[in-house]
Amino acid sequence: MLRPKLPDAPPIPTAHVITSAVPAEHHHAPAACPCQHTPAPAAGRPVAPYVGLGVGAVAAVLVVGVVLTALLATVAVTAVSVSIAALVLRSLINGAHKR
Repeated sequence: MLRPKLPDAPPIPTAHVITSAVPAEHHHAPAACPCQHTPAPAAGRPVAPYVGLGVGAVAAVLVVGVVLTALLATVAVTAVSVSIAALVLRSLINGAHKR
C-alpha cells in the first residue's frame, strides 16, 4: 500500500551488430553487391593514461588532506595552550592585586 508503483521500463531496441572481424565471403563482384556492409567497430581510446591520472589525483587529494589535518591540529593545540597561559596569567595578576 505504501510502496510506490514504478512504471514498466520501455523495451530496449535491439540492433543487429556484426561482431566478427572476418569479412563475409561473397561469390559475386563487389560492385554488384546490394547489401550494406558496416565496418567493424573501432577500438576505443586506451585507458592507461586516464588510470594514471586518476591515481595521481587521488594521491594529491590524500596529501592535501593530511596537510590540512595537521594544520588544523596545530591551530587547536595552539589555541588550547594560549587559553591555559591566559588563565595562569589572570590568576597571577589577581593574586598580586589582593596582597
